Amino acid sequence: RMEGFGHYALPTGTEYRGSLWDGMFHGQGELLSPGGGGYRALWVRGVPTQGKFAFADGLEYDEEKWRYCDGYDRRFYTEICSGFKPPGIPQFTNLDPPKIIPEGCYDCGDGFYNPKTRVVVDYKHKFLRNADNDEHEWILRTCRKGWDVTTEHKLKP
Repeated sequence: RMEGFGHYALPTGTEYRGSLWDGMFHGQGELLSPGGGGYRALWVRGVPTQGKFAFADGLEYDEEKWRYCDGYDRRFYTEICSGFKPPGIPQFTNLDPPKIIPEGCYDCGDGFYNPKTRVVVDYKHKFLRNADNDEHEWILRTCRKGWDVTTEHKLKP
């Protein structure tokens, strides 16, 4: 079995880097997600005992003091770090500029969703999953859509 410091790639693309003992995560180690971000923890026989999750943009999750998008402060993390854009220049996502959504699809946070095929692909257009009915309804209700009708500003006569 694996022991010492090592790297372990999971079939999902997630990678563990850290101490191993008897084939288990044991000691300091980090799970790195393929989309960025990761979970750094102290592991005991495969179970995390102390840890912190950091998103791809550097925002760290804190279970006790979590204030990000809590209803009182709706700024994106990039706005918290860099400030607001000038008036009239909206910021629709934490990424700036946001991903360009294919026509008729939705940006569901970890990729694009096509409601006709009910397939979610990552931002490089690789298959992620098929959406069930609950996810389908949630995406249609809450996520940004790649408009199928172009809108333009028309001057008033």
